Amino acid sequence: MPKVKTNAASKKRFALTGTGKIKRKHAYHSHILTKKSKKRKRNLDHTTLVSEANSKQIRNLLNLR
Repeated sequence: MPKVKTNAASKKRFALTGTGKIKRKHAYHSHILTKKSKKRKRNLDHTTLVSEANSKQIRNLLNLR
């Protein structure tokens, strides 16, 4: 069997926590920031966890089984 390739885009966007959960960044924090409030931009700056509904798909992209 050949090796299964990790999806390169996913590898750049997601990271594992120590407990094995998957971290992600918030969207909407890269441009058009002038109309967004300071509070909104500050909250978008933090990382969050991938939902359980999507974690299986992300694990497949990262080849974590």
